[in-house]
Amino acid sequence: MTKSFPEKNIANIIRIEKKFYRYFLDLFWETCKIATMSKEEIGRRMKFINLEEFIKSNSDKKSVSVYLAHFGNWEWISSLKLYINAEVAGGQIYKEIRSKLFEKLMLENRGRFGTENIEMKETLRWINERFQKQIVTSVGYIADQSPSKKHAIHYLNFLNHNLPVFVGTEKIVKRYDMDAYYLDIRRVKRGYYEATFVKMHENPKSLPDFELTAIYYKMLEESIKKQPEIYLWTHNRFKHAK
Repeated sequence: MTKSFPEKNIANIIRIEKKFYRYFLDLFWETCKIATMSKEEIGRRMKFINLEEFIKSNSDKKSVSVYLAHFGNWEWISSLKLYINAEVAGGQIYKEIRSKLFEKLMLENRGRFGTENIEMKETLRWINERFQKQIVTSVGYIADQSPSKKHAIHYLNFLNHNLPVFVGTEKIVKRYDMDAYYLDIRRVKRGYYEATFVKMHENPKSLPDFELTAIYYKMLEESIKKQPEIYLWTHNRFKHAK
């Protein structure tokens, strides 16, 4: 945190740290709570802003990629499927977990409201099958994962660190000519969030390589600066920083 926010003194850093651990405990219970939440309750607690523009992309027969992060409550974003057209294939990417019991519970929770869970290695196959059948898709990616040094092909500056970044989401967006949205999450109060859809570019396919990824990280950095305590600092995003 001290490197991420060099402009803050140590007292401010400690204050953010304490707020983070309170949020982290809340996040644990919120993640468990989704197992019993009704559609009405999660609709009150997770509100989507600018949803009309997002839905219009699907209505125009455009598939959509949604850039998320370990920020706010990403587990409750699975409720988005409640608001999009039933004919749209809604999916979210996940990485296989070593504990099969924990993975089973996670997939059950994330799939409660109709969203399909797609293991990361199956992403292209899942999208391509629906593309061939002309099925419009809406897929969410937690795109701030850290690639290993062996698989790092691009680095950029994020929170004052020179980090390797995954660029697979950008490649998929361009390959299938998708619209790209950033989901800007805000914690309103304990147990309540707002998630605003922000269109990242009018024509992502026209951008130079890695530019869409850079736009995402710039947007995420701005979100974190507004509410630094609700970023998942414990997931060690900076372990492979140069």
